[in-house]
Amino acid sequence: MSDINKLTKTALFDLCEKHGITGYKYKNKTEIAALLQSALQQHNGESAPLTPTFVEVCAGGGGLSAGLIKSGFTPLLLNDNNKDCCKTLKTNHPEANVVCGSMADIDFAPYIGKIDLLTGGVPCQSFSQAGLRKGLDDPRGDLMMKFIDIVNLTKPKVFMVENVKGLLTHNGGDTIKTIIQTMEQSGDYVVQYKCLDASKYGVPQKRERVFIVGVLKTLDKVYQYPTEQPLTKVLRDVLTDVPPSNGAKYSADKIELFKLIPPGGCWVNLPENLQRQYLGNSFHSGGGKRGILHRLSMDKPALTLLCTPSQKQTERCHPVEERPLTIREYARIQSFDDNYVFVGSMNSQYKQIGNAVPVELARLMGESIKNLLW
Repeated sequence: MSDINKLTKTALFDLCEKHGITGYKYKNKTEIAALLQSALQQHNGESAPLTPTFVEVCAGGGGLSAGLIKSGFTPLLLNDNNKDCCKTLKTNHPEANVVCGSMADIDFAPYIGKIDLLTGGVPCQSFSQAGLRKGLDDPRGDLMMKFIDIVNLTKPKVFMVENVKGLLTHNGGDTIKTIIQTMEQSGDYVVQYKCLDASKYGVPQKRERVFIVGVLKTLDKVYQYPTEQPLTKVLRDVLTDVPPSNGAKYSADKIELFKLIPPGGCWVNLPENLQRQYLGNSFHSGGGKRGILHRLSMDKPALTLLCTPSQKQTERCHPVEERPLTIREYARIQSFDDNYVFVGSMNSQYKQIGNAVPVELARLMGESIKNLLW
């Protein structure tokens, strides 16, 4: 019952209403938690879960799980095959059952019929618009099929998969159709998908990701995605008083180039001779290329944060200083709390944050699914 004490007072209020408990509105948080625990003990003499549960595979550095926990979910199992990610998950969620290894090697039989939400950021490299986009022909695509097998075995009330936007256009749209058809093949789930831009959900970052949600037909309920937020957060809202942390460095030459580029600008703001020198043959190739030597702006959301803060084609320079974003700045933009700890080398930490679902978007997804379940 220790998970009850981690909930916000508002979440405790919701649970009291859900379970028909009265006399809680003028009590403090500790007293409300005690009321809930007492109600549980009187429920047929056994402990029924007071919060919805979830299992997450391919959890990475924990953006999705952090958001789900904030929305009131309790983790039954968190899984990833990267050792640094697993250490990050265990450090931040010491009471959680963290299993390090391939999800294909986990025995999910004990979880049959016990999961409210099965979720995961099933590897997206196969579908990435920045890569070769081999899709389901890539061995990593097999993990999508393994995830579907786990769904069919455990029969969660809801399942959710997060993936890159490129999934929608891969192979002319046939890949997403194949995945949805396979998910619906058992006849047990109603499946839908939507591409959400994190900048419209309280995150200061333009980050488009696809969320596939399946709902067990026996629930006889229709899932509704979160409502877009009325206000857009910008970097000025989050890049103040950021805790000090490690960060990548620019070469002296790149620093001099960025001194010539204004906030929100990129290589096109350089004199033509420097453009030609920096771009080389790419100067004549045409196209956008606005990610090259891009400086962020305090007055706009960030471009999508990637696994490394400094690549020639996808630069993300600090808005007012000539340097890449630091680890904690990366985390702030991804809406992680300042006390969320990332374990591993600096490069590993950047990768964990850059691959994560923004915590605030995950929280809103959690709220929307909880509203369906409870």
